[in-house]
Amino acid sequence: MARIVKAELRLVDLKPLTQRTDAIQSFVSQETPILTLTDSDGATGTGYTYTIGSGGSSIVALLRHHLLPQLIGMEAEQLESNWRALLYGMHALAVGPVSSLSLAAIDIAAWDLRCRRAGLPLHQAVGGAHTRLPVYTTEGGWLHLATEKLVEDALQMRQRGFKGAKLKIGKPRKMEDVERLSAVREAVGDGFELMVDANQALRLDDAQRRAQLLSELDLAWLEEPMPADDIASHARLAASSPVPIAVGESLYSLSQFKDYLHAGACSVVQVDVARIGGITPWLKVAHLAEAYNLPVSPHFLMELHASLACGIPNGQWVEYIPQLEGITRSGLRVQDGYAYPSDEPGLGIDWDWDAIAGQQLAESWSIVT
Repeated sequence: MARIVKAELRLVDLKPLTQRTDAIQSFVSQETPILTLTDSDGATGTGYTYTIGSGGSSIVALLRHHLLPQLIGMEAEQLESNWRALLYGMHALAVGPVSSLSLAAIDIAAWDLRCRRAGLPLHQAVGGAHTRLPVYTTEGGWLHLATEKLVEDALQMRQRGFKGAKLKIGKPRKMEDVERLSAVREAVGDGFELMVDANQALRLDDAQRRAQLLSELDLAWLEEPMPADDIASHARLAASSPVPIAVGESLYSLSQFKDYLHAGACSVVQVDVARIGGITPWLKVAHLAEAYNLPVSPHFLMELHASLACGIPNGQWVEYIPQLEGITRSGLRVQDGYAYPSDEPGLGIDWDWDAIAGQQLAESWSIVT
């Protein structure tokens, strides 16, 4: 056993490679805390988390002033014990996005350290259920784009080998959503999956009507149709909708997922490893979904989720949204429409520390035992 003796924290701002808009927001930046842990044997592991827009400094503050001082001295291999001790140490702040996103940076770094010490890639360490999974793209489906551009991008993505594409919905007139999606479906045909995402912008009545109108397009799912804390409305929608309902990116605990699944309020689980609090709780949600015979199609963070989704039997899709290309030397391998997890020990992310230093919002901070 080896104890955590050092934690080094950096904060970078990753500007989106393309304009990203949905029904409730526009993505102007992605503040990304990056955490490296060192144990008493000299082994290291690096994890990260993120916020869309502002908020990265809040994550950094919670880590610096509360979580990392508590983490120093803990046994590196006791991931479950450490995770729970840190959660209970800030229990008045949990459950919520800031606490979960902060815990995620620590837990992901701890898993990277564990896998590196064991010489195992992450996808094998968490189960090794698949060697690859189909990948869909979200980068060309943003709400501000004209219909012609949506069609053009979907055709290009199909040509590149992607198995599907996700498009944003939530136009003021529901028929505008239908017309845009109908044009894309006609262009790509039936062999290309289409997903839609409302980003929590709809009311129940509106969601019910749009689900019925969209049912003829054979959609893989309707994602986050309503505010994520309204489980009852999602259950009513799921009971009547001919389109599968997907949720998960805005849920922050195992118990929240349990309530959704028990209520029959979704058909696709999109658990996000950062927003759930790390790999340790992510795996619990994934196996809970398996018990309900539901697939897991994680939200965002493709470099991590390719490995995690391939590790579980009910992994279904990997979402393609480039995030780390400017600060890493190797990207996610996508070939013939499939995402392949890295076979390198640990997370398989080759960080470019010089590039990270050039994009830091402030000086790196470290704590040593």
